[in-house]
Parts: sequence; C-alpha cells; structure tokens
Amino acid sequence: MKHYLSRREFLANSACAAAVLALGSKPKLDFEAPPERTFGKALILKKPTEEMLRKIKDAGFDGVEAGITGTAEAAKIRKIAERLDMRIHSVLRGWARFNSKNPEDLEETMASTVRALHAAAAYGADAVLLVPCQIKAQPMPEPWEFCIKFDTKTGHLTAVAEKDNDRYRDYIAAHDHAYDSSQAAIRKLIGTAEKMGVVIAVENVWNNLFVDPHHAAHFIDSFESPWVRFYFDIGNHVKYSRPQQWIAVLGKRIVKCHVKDFKLNADGHGGEFVNIREGSVDWPAVVKALKDAGYHGWMTIEGSDKLSMAERSRRLDLIIAGR
Repeated sequence: MKHYLSRREFLANSACAAAVLALGSKPKLDFEAPPERTFGKALILKKPTEEMLRKIKDAGFDGVEAGITGTAEAAKIRKIAERLDMRIHSVLRGWARFNSKNPEDLEETMASTVRALHAAAAYGADAVLLVPCQIKAQPMPEPWEFCIKFDTKTGHLTAVAEKDNDRYRDYIAAHDHAYDSSQAAIRKLIGTAEKMGVVIAVENVWNNLFVDPHHAAHFIDSFESPWVRFYFDIGNHVKYSRPQQWIAVLGKRIVKCHVKDFKLNADGHGGEFVNIREGSVDWPAVVKALKDAGYHGWMTIEGSDKLSMAERSRRLDLIIAGR
C-alpha cells in the first residue's frame, strides 16, 4: 500500500523548502482546511486583487484558486492575501496538450505547466490543477455505456464497452497514446514539482481520458510519487456514475475538490450543469465519502456564477454540513 505523505511531511524532507521560503513569508505547509473549518471554502479568482479578496472574505470564504502569473506578481498577491488572512491555495493550470504530436505544442504546454508550478510556489499554494489532454477520437461509447477494462501493467485499455469494442478501436488507440504521453510528460515535471513544493493535481474534465475511477487511480499510482495526486471535480463525474463512488476508489489520492453540480435528464442519461444544490449530486453522500476518505481540504466552487457570492457561500455551508 502506498503512503501518501502530508505536505508537512514531504516538505520537511525536501530541499525545496528553502527555495519556497525564499519567495516570501513562511507558507502554510499542509493541505488541510483552516483549523476552525471541516473544509476550506474557496472560489476561483484567476487574477486576485485586494478588492476582490476582501469581497470574497466578507462573503465567508477562506481563500481562492488563482491563475498563472509571474512569480513576482504572485508573491505580491500572496502578501495581500496573508494580510487579509486569506489563502491562495491552488493554481488553475487547466488544459494541457501532452498528447499532441506537434513538438511545438508539447514544448509550449510543458513550459506553461512549469510556469504554473513556479507561480504556485510564489503564491504559497500547494497544488496545480492539471488536465493532461483531451481525446477527440470518434466514435466512443456514451457515458452510461462505458465498461472499462485495462492492462494493469501498462494502463492500456483492453475494452471500453461490453460489446463491439472493434467499433471503438480508434478511440482506444488515441486513449492509449494519451495515457502514455501524459504519463511521460508528468514524469518529467515531478522534479520541478518537488523543488517548488507543489503537487501536480490531475483533474478529469470531460476530456475522455478517464471515465472510470479505477483507471484514474491506476494512473496516479503509476508515478509512485506523493507529488502527483488527483483534483476531484464533483460535478464532472455525475454523467459517468455517482461521484461518491469515485471518491471511495480514489480515496487518499484526492488532494483538492471542485464543487459543481450537474442535473441528469429524466432518463438518467445526459443533462446540464446547474447551480450547486440544484442538480443530481447527492451532497450528503458525497460529503460522507470525503470524510470517510480522510479528506479535510479545500472545497472550491466552480461555476454557479449567477448566484451572489453570499448565496454561494451559504449553499457551500449547507453542503459542508451534509445537507
């Protein structure tokens, strides 16, 4: 069984600590929520300013997930946030193109990810959200038709549906290439992640790379590194299966959570994203699963932008309370 170190444990054993400390005041060295919270409450704010951080704090949030910026700017924002007793807890790197066959694309996407890791260290953040790539090969099974089987040595798919897998051979080939190329790229980034003291948090965003939690867990485990974990977006997984099922499988691999809701159609197939607590997510079951997995980190709302900041905060409080 793999031991996933806390941020405090693996920073204490890493030479990156001095480099991180040199960027500013002493960072918070764990993934946990603020002491008085069950989970940390956050919003996405790609370009944090003092004015917006104050508004977010006044609405009842503890921090934000920020976008990529230069290290000097990130260090400046970090000081503002700390003065307000707020936290820049994560950086939104977003979509990468590790499966591109264009060398220039790959070079740019690697460089952007390195910039994100440096920005995160300067912000005092402990993770970078990374979507490795997108697979566009067609046809592929409908979300409810997936039945994934894979080779536990290579991670390559052996089946994606119960029947007629030959129909999906192009998708399977594209998926295996995406798996291999993403794995190779992330391996190259682990050294930088360790030096910066920032975890690479892989997210699944309808990119058709991972549609099964066991396969996603296998990918994370393949690195055998505490610097590669999973960023779990609750709403993104509703169309495949119940989010709590994913949480039960991913367990300690989860280092961050996005709070988002998705409303299934009447037949249980397909649907649309909606405001939190207006969709098909069983929030009490999700929160219980997170607690059972030992997760007490950050819950960052993504979307629900038509709701006021205060209303988003209120609804997140209800979710955290298991309601």
